[in-house]
Amino acid sequence: MEAQLVAELPEDGRRWQYEPKWDGFRAVLETDGAEPAVWSRNGRPLLRYFPELRPLLDELPPHSALDGEIVLEQAGRLEFDLLQTRLHPAESRVRTLARETPARFVSFDLLLWAGEPVWRRPLVERRERLELLGLPVSPASRDPAQGREWLSRLEAAGLDGVVCKRVEAPYLPGSRQGAVKVKEHKTADCVVVGVRWKARPDALATLLLGLYDDRGRLGYVGSCAVAAARRREILALVGPLLEGAPDAGVSQPSRWGSAALEESAIRPQLVVEVRYDKMQGRRFRHGTRLVRFRPDKDPRRCTWAEVRPPRRPGDPTVGDLLGPPPR
Repeated sequence: MEAQLVAELPEDGRRWQYEPKWDGFRAVLETDGAEPAVWSRNGRPLLRYFPELRPLLDELPPHSALDGEIVLEQAGRLEFDLLQTRLHPAESRVRTLARETPARFVSFDLLLWAGEPVWRRPLVERRERLELLGLPVSPASRDPAQGREWLSRLEAAGLDGVVCKRVEAPYLPGSRQGAVKVKEHKTADCVVVGVRWKARPDALATLLLGLYDDRGRLGYVGSCAVAAARRREILALVGPLLEGAPDAGVSQPSRWGSAALEESAIRPQLVVEVRYDKMQGRRFRHGTRLVRFRPDKDPRRCTWAEVRPPRRPGDPTVGDLLGPPPR
């Protein structure tokens, strides 16, 4: 079952259940086959990469299945980059990583229990059954105020928004009809450190963005597409800054195939405000959208605090939501 992305949180707690949206690998734990297994969203077997989940499988009776998320926590925050490193081909390395950076499974739905097709029951009944099992369970609430609080305060813990599920709906495999998700888009002021060209010298493709660390070093954070209608306007701002720019490369390989485009560094004097939804490590996970230029802001004030704000008093950690990790 998946969730439809919407702009606003549904407000009727009689019809909706609110849950934090975990930033990990969606997975199903099941004991319905010849061997216990952990399956990814696209049916890829994951247990060999996460052997530390085997004890949890051993607690399930035969012919049972749980839906949830594999997550990895450090210092109270989810770390998706570290989770990705767990998908290593060498078995010896997998065992080492399982000891050094153990993951945990957060369950949020009960699908099958000892052969009973629980997935056919309404969510409100599935949730009651799930909470009685004594397994690690994602928090949930019927109070929209709690959903709004999670949406506004869970960024510091590395979570990814809020999922809202219809309490009377059965589990709907492959459908988005039973749940919606809300992500709080954020903005950041970044320094323009370079450009990629669609066709040099008069058509820009993207702006390359950077932020300063506490030692005053400027590091790449991602890119922002240049709309065709604004190419001439933006080129007029960027063009004069090409002269005297640093010689070093300014970006990292793009996951979207634009690495083959020619790029040029510029002098770091322009500041732009961009809209983004999620950080992954030290990069915007997805593309950003240009909001406006900020001629009023000193580029040196564009620091990593823009995208990694310090935890505020009262902001929950992963441990606050789930309790301590299993030993």
